[in-house]
Amino acid sequence: MPPQTEIRPEDPVRQFSVFVANRVGLLHEMTALFRKSSVHVIGITVLDTTDSAIVRLIVDDPDRARTLMIAHDFPFTESSVLAVEIVSEADLTGVLAALLEAEINIGYIYSFIKRPQERAALAINVEDPEVATQALGKRGYKVLTQGDISR
Repeated sequence: MPPQTEIRPEDPVRQFSVFVANRVGLLHEMTALFRKSSVHVIGITVLDTTDSAIVRLIVDDPDRARTLMIAHDFPFTESSVLAVEIVSEADLTGVLAALLEAEINIGYIYSFIKRPQERAALAINVEDPEVATQALGKRGYKVLTQGDISR
């Protein structure tokens, strides 16, 4: 998988889905590699199965993360994910209501660990990001770009 061109700040938030063996310490190994290279994990979720796991993560420097995963043989795919800024946990219902009103199906959702400006955010996989972005904007929610989460 060749590296992509550099991501522009206005681009959608990038998510990596890393396919790893279900082995003690492997997640630590991957996150330590990122930390050593100043790549900050902003959001993470793990889907565990008997033999393997899918680690979905959002980082502040997708280009560097991609290079590291290629160099260290971590198999992954990359996609855009809708990232929505929220003020508190109470906003979850409003975000979901906006998507329901627009009849947008949600594949999965997880929260960010931390972002610059100390605000919370949700990573949401939706079937139609453009319509979802419009629906959320009408309700006053900010959809983040990669530039919003990069350091």
